[in-house]
Amino acid sequence: MKHPTAFSAFSHQVQAPGVAQGMRLSGKQWLPEQTRASTDIPLIIAIHGGTYTSEYFDVPEHSLLERAAALGIPVIAIDRPGYGWSTALAPAEATIARNAEVLDAAIGEIWAVSGQGTSGIILIGHSIGGAVVTMIASRNPTWPLLGIAISGCLLEVPAASRDKWAELPDVPLIDLPHVIKDSVMFGPAWTHSDGAPEASHVAHAACPRAELIDITTAWPAHARSVAAKVTVPVHFRQGEFDALWITDRAQVEQFGAAFSASPQVDAQLIPSSGHCIDFHRMGPGFQLEQLAFALRCAVKREP
Repeated sequence: MKHPTAFSAFSHQVQAPGVAQGMRLSGKQWLPEQTRASTDIPLIIAIHGGTYTSEYFDVPEHSLLERAAALGIPVIAIDRPGYGWSTALAPAEATIARNAEVLDAAIGEIWAVSGQGTSGIILIGHSIGGAVVTMIASRNPTWPLLGIAISGCLLEVPAASRDKWAELPDVPLIDLPHVIKDSVMFGPAWTHSDGAPEASHVAHAACPRAELIDITTAWPAHARSVAAKVTVPVHFRQGEFDALWITDRAQVEQFGAAFSASPQVDAQLIPSSGHCIDFHRMGPGFQLEQLAFALRCAVKREP
């Protein structure tokens, strides 16, 4: 894939009063030079998971941004608080709920600036970013949310893994060595190209400890009740060899069923893939599914 045009740096400082006021968000974006005549197109906002920056969505040969831009879909990949150049939260506040609260406020302002000519926003979230996206949707945002596409985020983590995360050093940021991180983010060697793990290192970052504890304790306790409040279409995919969650078809079906207020839920297990589906051989098809979902959600029905 080649960039249809150069991506530019994204930066936004939240102006609205509230917990997010004054916070700055960084990232990458592709916005068309001219507004399209048709409004049957969304603005995609992509939200990364833990231990990765917004570069997760633009790793060479695995870029969601490139695929979206090739289809003429405007896209912004945001650095969550504490990643990239985005303002960090206080260590104890680096939770999924506070991420959702901050990003809800910020996205409303981003929509006002960058949403011209589109019919609304599709949120794409991976891993902890998937939990954040789900929680944003559950807040019934005031800006036009058309649907959410999430991956790498389920209901239960293995007990052994939960215990390991709880034993992390009591420091604000955790920086996992590449070899350890790659062993849990990728499936068997045959599921990805030889250079995929190394290529993904460009997106690596230290991660707030609080969000690692939150996703393995508070999220499993509240995931079903949060999902039940989502009232927009949902696209959900989980990699077959995702080692961070208890991953099987039954768990995927249960998570999909938890979105009981959604008008449409498409929940499936992706074969031959690990946690970071984007970086596996199934990645291109997976990303195109997400973009197709986004385009379908953007077409408004007759009044």
